[in-house]
Amino acid sequence: MRIAVLKKIVVSFTFLFLSMLAATHAGAASPSLLQAKKAAEDKGYIFFASHAEIVAGAKKEGKLRVRPDLEPPNFQPLINGFKQRYPFITDIHVEEIHGSPEAHQKVLLEIKSGQAKGSDITFAYLDFIDEYIPYLMKHDIVGMAKHGVLKIDPRMVHPGEKNMVSVTSSLTVVPYNRKLISEDKVPAKWEDFLKPEFKGKKFVLDARPVQVAGLVPAWGLERTLDFARKLAAQQPVWGRGATRVTTAVAVGEYSLYVGSNFGSIHRVMRKDPTGNLNYKIIEPAPVRVVNGAIGILNTADHPYAALLWLEFLASPEGQEIIDKYEPLRGSVFSPGSAIAQVTRGKELSVVGWDHVTKFDEYLAQIVKAFGFPKVDK
Repeated sequence: MRIAVLKKIVVSFTFLFLSMLAATHAGAASPSLLQAKKAAEDKGYIFFASHAEIVAGAKKEGKLRVRPDLEPPNFQPLINGFKQRYPFITDIHVEEIHGSPEAHQKVLLEIKSGQAKGSDITFAYLDFIDEYIPYLMKHDIVGMAKHGVLKIDPRMVHPGEKNMVSVTSSLTVVPYNRKLISEDKVPAKWEDFLKPEFKGKKFVLDARPVQVAGLVPAWGLERTLDFARKLAAQQPVWGRGATRVTTAVAVGEYSLYVGSNFGSIHRVMRKDPTGNLNYKIIEPAPVRVVNGAIGILNTADHPYAALLWLEFLASPEGQEIIDKYEPLRGSVFSPGSAIAQVTRGKELSVVGWDHVTKFDEYLAQIVKAFGFPKVDK
């Protein structure tokens, strides 16, 4: 009898020991994760081995200060959603940076002079994005994303710097007024704009050719410049400003516009009482995946909470809010975003991190290929 009891005790103890051992191993960092952590730290980057470690740090901080790259209507819904996920971060302040280059230069000067203390996350304005790099905390967000420590698609993160994130995208579409031109007459490919029937002020072309420059990743610069010269030879109406020109198409001033943002055209369509405004997606569809970058300042008081904020923006819930209030500017790398859905299966021309610093050069060369057009009033 005693032997039977002892056997039961031994079996129970062995089972308990093995269970505890298995649980320990399941929660332990994998060798590849530890190797990635060491490699990152050897290069001076901060790399956390678990999401729980980040959450624990954020619990101690309890606060967050953000200067985002989003419009103010996003702020409160994002704060509400973030607090629901992390209720222990009770004090969140989101500060708007007005969109002019001068406003962003002022913020950059504050950062450089050490007067930006009190901010955790800053928007890095694309025109001088490289100037922010020395002032950002060196988290290896790419590495942590690849190993599942942070649930962020690694393609949203700068692959070289590893600590800048972009959570929005812009898709170029072709707006047209269906009362003035039928859908079957709207160009089905970009070269169709060069047909004889589109010569002589038959479409609007933006004098700041962001839409045309978006073709460089797919076509290369030389082919894009050749296309730009031929577009200018079509004698288009020269315009400026996607929202303004799209609105002009909606009211019937023009029948066709070479390109507008997906979000901009939907904003105008919602206000169009005639219902005549429509759009077409032409392949390769230019998608800018870096409209702006956000990073954690090296003077941040709440870096753990800041990491969780970046992760939340990239999450399905955060992307849904951005799509609703931005509007329709969720990342193409977020499967549920509006842009990801309308471009699924289509050929894209992706203006990614490798093109960001060259984009102004593309624009300058395309304008030169146009022949320095003057903007029509």
